[in-house]
Amino acid sequence: VPQEHAEAVRWYRKAAEQGLTAAQQILGAMYDVGKGTQRDSGEAVHWYREAAESGDPIAQYILGVMYQTGDGVPQDYVQAYVWLDRAARQELEQALRSRDAAAAAMTGEQLTEAKRLSGQP
Repeated sequence: VPQEHAEAVRWYRKAAEQGLTAAQQILGAMYDVGKGTQRDSGEAVHWYREAAESGDPIAQYILGVMYQTGDGVPQDYVQAYVWLDRAARQELEQALRSRDAAAAAMTGEQLTEAKRLSGQP
């Protein structure tokens, strides 16, 4: 069966626009790598954020890494920490390691802000 990635993007978009978290995360990935569409970091971030805000740990992790590396968004270790912490709290092991790496790159003031935004003491 031939794969029709452009058609998949169309259907995932319909589902994502209706709020289906899994479709939002997959659509973000398709834009992120340019599968079935041109690579578009802005669209990738948009759909990852939609899924992340709905609690998807993979989307939270990917969005956190994007903030950590400055891929598609301005590099921001505080936002990276916040999203990676949300994913780590859902027991996503790689998110815990990435969150700790982001913390190591921050100033004390940034880390305090990141923990405050994450709801940590």
